[in-house]
Amino acid sequence: MAAQSNKVLVLGAGGGIGGEVARQLRDGGWQVQALKRGLATAAEQRDGIQWLRGDALNRDDVVRAARGCSVIVHGVNPPGYRHWAEQVLPMIDNTIAAARIEGATVVLPGTVYNYGPDAFAELNEQAVQRPLTRKGRIRVELEHRLQDATRDGVRAIVVRSGDFFGPQAGNSWFSQGMIKPGQAVKVINLPSDPGVGHQWAYLPDVARTMVELVVRRGDLPPFATFHMEGYWDADGTQIAAAISRVVERAGGQTRLRRFPWWLVGLASPLVTTFREMLEMRYLWRTPVRMNNAYLLSVLGAEPHTPLDQAVEVTLKGVGCL
Repeated sequence: MAAQSNKVLVLGAGGGIGGEVARQLRDGGWQVQALKRGLATAAEQRDGIQWLRGDALNRDDVVRAARGCSVIVHGVNPPGYRHWAEQVLPMIDNTIAAARIEGATVVLPGTVYNYGPDAFAELNEQAVQRPLTRKGRIRVELEHRLQDATRDGVRAIVVRSGDFFGPQAGNSWFSQGMIKPGQAVKVINLPSDPGVGHQWAYLPDVARTMVELVVRRGDLPPFATFHMEGYWDADGTQIAAAISRVVERAGGQTRLRRFPWWLVGLASPLVTTFREMLEMRYLWRTPVRMNNAYLLSVLGAEPHTPLDQAVEVTLKGVGCL
């Protein structure tokens, strides 16, 4: 058993949340290992992280990479919403198998997909999970499997937050729905229905929250779920206003427009990702706000970067500023 070691396996370290957590754990003195498909050699040390050749869909690869680890960060998802039905549950099963062997804590970035509108508008950790969508049902089953594994010595920390943004957030509504990465920002799309609030989360703050909870993992229940507040955009325009402020300070000009949902609907029969986006549109039509009281009771304060600072770093990171 490796319950007290400072060795951690990060699955999805090449992506947004996994990469940010991996870097922060590395900077905090952890020995970080990560899986990467197609690596030229069996192992490669880069940027203070030990990269191992392997695939999160291969149980033997995950078990081998987790050897000696006290924590496994499960930050991996099929890209672009595709292949969820085929890949999401097998990947968590592989992580659970490795965690059972090592007596490790699994850290999971949770989603609001687990909830249907009957749980809105303010969510706490005890809210009933009755998802409307296929992806939501998959995520509920994923967490059930993780919770069941705590009977076998596995521990789990689930952290839910709003829509991600950040300098290396990968696919996100901020960088691919509201603006165009790699271009000066001139037009900002508003995905929310008029007046509908939405919750956002700055990726480095989410990762910091996870790292701080990992440090306290021995004091937490075997299956511990936390909600973050992040940034509450009360009417669906405040994140866009922050983008405008940052761009204008740099000498640019912007205008707002409604996100072209009609175009997504028109193209959805031909584009899988668009079909998946439409399935999740209810999250932009209903205010969804998470209550972070439990997180505050454990950490005392939630990591929180000032909004304009977070937006500026993000815009620079995606090549828009």
